[in-house]
Order: sequence, then structure tokens, then C-alpha cells
Amino acid sequence: MATPKYTQRFARLPAVFEQLASHPGGLPLADLAAQTGVPTAELREDILAFYTADVAPLLLGLTRPAVLDFRNADGAEDEPTTAEYVCIIDERPSEELGVEYVDPAELALIFTAAQALLDIDPSDADLLGAVEVLTETAFGTPVEPSGTRSWNRALEALQEAVAGSHLVEISYSRSWDEGVFTRTIEPYLLVQTQRGWEVDAGPADAHGRIRTYLLSNIRDYVVSEATFKPPADLARMLAAQRKTETVRVRIPHHARWAADFYAEDVAIVDDDESTATLDLELLQPVDTRVGLLLLIAGDESWVLNPAHLATAGPILAGELLTHHLES
Repeated sequence: MATPKYTQRFARLPAVFEQLASHPGGLPLADLAAQTGVPTAELREDILAFYTADVAPLLLGLTRPAVLDFRNADGAEDEPTTAEYVCIIDERPSEELGVEYVDPAELALIFTAAQALLDIDPSDADLLGAVEVLTETAFGTPVEPSGTRSWNRALEALQEAVAGSHLVEISYSRSWDEGVFTRTIEPYLLVQTQRGWEVDAGPADAHGRIRTYLLSNIRDYVVSEATFKPPADLARMLAAQRKTETVRVRIPHHARWAADFYAEDVAIVDDDESTATLDLELLQPVDTRVGLLLLIAGDESWVLNPAHLATAGPILAGELLTHHLES
């Protein structure tokens, strides 16, 4: 079961704050990044997102210093986005800033991480309350308390189906094509990603490939009493289904959330004031995922490698335009 990337990234910050607490004069961000084993730009981004949002402690059970100060090499105050040094100047209990101050893209990622954790432990009342607050903030209407949740309503049934090797009939809205179909699947593995829960399932096609279904796209389901026998080479099939292709892109910073959403892993290659160069690990269909990312990121986005994906955005835009004109 995969842990959301933002959960993993926030979870390493307490060690960073502990280092800062023991150095009143502050530490270079580059040194902190080296100790943590991450690029400096990534650590800076994590600290700012964690500190500014002030909802991560609520969701992940973490604490943070009330005030951080960013300085240049001469000790003078500097902009958080460019400062070389960071230090703790006030360790009083923090005051809640509220999720209203969070950028919508960050809020969406935090909400996804919180909901994913709640799927794992639905009995966590504090986490359920946090999700209800996030939902109210996002949609502007109060959430009625409820002992049950409609989010990923198929999850529990599919968990039992995977454990017992039961066939499941699903009604499914296609992810990459239009239309809805009904199919009987053999659920092999449930995987938690930034996109939510997914199930890798058979039976395999004529080429020995299995399929991945988003639980959020399952409209209806029926777990059968009938069972299936998992393929003898299931491990190989699952590994092939989760094999990624590396794509290097340059996108504006405001579109970084889309890279996290569509990619299984994101590595920072370089960044400047306006853009970031990233290596993305993408599942199939790679061209469609890249096309969607480019459309979201806008005109200031490019595919640097492989070259044949450079036109993925315009091609997808043309397909979408043709579809809507014919509708």
C-alpha cells in the first residue's frame, strides 16, 4: 500500500525542525537538505507549504514551530523563496491560520492525502473531523456528521474481493476514452496513489496485459460468490503494469501539483524563479498523461525528453476539440 508523496515529504520535517531548534542562529537550507537527502529546492517548498498551510499538523499528527525566519548569508532578513538560511525565532504554540489561506492546488493535495489516510483508518475521529472541515472549506457548505462515507465506497468491498479472490462485476466510466462499460474483473491488487485508490485487475488480454481501474470511476459493483485462480506469473504481470517511463518536462511552478497528480514519482532536476525542470515517472498511457499535464500547465510548459512527446499537448487538445465539436 503506497503512502501519498506529500504525506511522506511532510513526515520528514520534524527532524528538520529539531535541527533548527538546536541551532538558534539558524542553518543553511543546503545543509539541511543534504542531511535530509533531498534537493534544496524541494526542502524549501516542503517547509513553505507545511508552514503556510498550517493544516498538516491536524492531518498528520505533526507539530511545527510558530515562527520561522529566513535570512541571507549576512544575517539580514530575506525572501523565503530565495533565502539561504532558515531559523526558529519563536517556539510558542502555534495559532491556527486556517485552510482559507492555502492555495487551492495545495488544498486539493492535502485533502487527497487526508482522505487517503482516512480510507486506511476510518475509525480516526479526529481525522474525520479534519476532512469535514476541509470539505466545508472547499465547497462552502457545512458537512453533516456521518458515521459512513461515500468517498471510495467500493474500497471495502474490493479489499474483501482481493483477499478472497472473488470476481467483481463493475460498471465503469472510462478514464481515457468516452463511455461507460460493464465488465467482470479479477481484482489482484489495490494501490493508493495521488489520484486515489486504483485496482490492478484481470483477466489478461491477448497480449498478457492486465488493466488498472480508478475506484472513483466505478459507478456500480457486485461482488460475486464465484472465485478466480490468480495467474501463476501474477507478480510479473503486476510489475509490468506498474512499470513507468521517465519524461523530463519544464513547467511553471503553479502547475507542480499536476505533475504530482499524474506522475508516480517526481524528481527535481533544476528550477528558477518561474519554472521547474522535473523528471516524471509516468504509467501508461504516457502520451495522454503528458498531454493533460501540458494542457494544465499552459504555454510555458515543454517536454524536454523524449522528443516524440513534445506535441502531446497540441495533439490531445485537437482530439478534445474534435470530440466537443461532434458532440
